[in-house]
Amino acid sequence: MLNENMKTIRKSKGLSQEELAIKLNVVRQTISKWEQGLSVPDADMLISISEVLETPVSALLGETVAETQADGWRAISEKLEVINLQLAHRKAARQKAIHWFFILLCMAIAAIFLVLKKVNSPYLGWDYSQPETTVMGVLLHAFEWLFIRIAPLALIGAIAGAFLTRKKA
Repeated sequence: MLNENMKTIRKSKGLSQEELAIKLNVVRQTISKWEQGLSVPDADMLISISEVLETPVSALLGETVAETQADGWRAISEKLEVINLQLAHRKAARQKAIHWFFILLCMAIAAIFLVLKKVNSPYLGWDYSQPETTVMGVLLHAFEWLFIRIAPLALIGAIAGAFLTRKKA
């Protein structure tokens, strides 16, 4: 009687033997033996089983529990609904993060353009006979040269990305 009730209740809750075993900190084979009637759980384990299955111990030990197919499908449906909601929230959060990344990238590119415009390449007038100013001047010139050539493409890409990842109403 215990074995049949335990199996029926476990299935109606939408749990596999493996999932129940994990929740009870036993191996799956132990659950299988209990459900086949080859062994029985001790009193403490019986209480743990009733808590995990959210069923009174008397129902586990009592009369045969009628298997309800609708309850099994409902449990599966509820689990799938929860999973779908979690996935939708993750997708929305990821899209929002990517959208803000593109907006911040646009702002950073614009800010660097403004700084380069305002500074107007002062290192071009430096005395390059000194090693410190030579290295620094070459590094700044290389950065500016690369930035001016790559940034417009990056800005166009960032604007397109921000536009494509915006939240649609």
